[in-house]
Amino acid sequence: MATPELKDRLQSDLTDAIRSRDELRTATLRMALTAVKSAEVAGTEARTLSDDEILVVLRTEVKKRREAAEAFAAADRPDRADRERAEQGVLEGYLPAQLSDEDVAAAVAAAVSQAAYGGQTGMAAMGRVMGILKPQLGQQVDGGRLAAEVRRQLQG
Repeated sequence: MATPELKDRLQSDLTDAIRSRDELRTATLRMALTAVKSAEVAGTEARTLSDDEILVVLRTEVKKRREAAEAFAAADRPDRADRERAEQGVLEGYLPAQLSDEDVAAAVAAAVSQAAYGGQTGMAAMGRVMGILKPQLGQQVDGGRLAAEVRRQLQG
């Protein structure tokens, strides 16, 4: 089975970071590859993750960095918060570009109209609208951001 391109890119970038003695990138990429390998051996049978599955792992790691940065900032530890934000920035470089707020709002509006046409309105339509949007938008928008916009439009 062929190795996913994203995993190869992470490994290659790690090698480059080690050679250039970039401590931040080296540590962050090692952590990311460890998370990918852990996901590969999780469950009953070891397997190789696809690029889409690796993106899910990287998104999880970005979310962990964002939450840790917020926690360190709240605990008056700006040095650690800055480090977490820097690691988050390195990882975000591997994620696909996110849709703009305007594009997300337009897609949500269309899905809300589609759900209303099917007879579902208000917050009761949340699951239906998310079910329409997730396959359409996929990796182009963070799930939390999408859910917040859907909630906003359904309540408004």
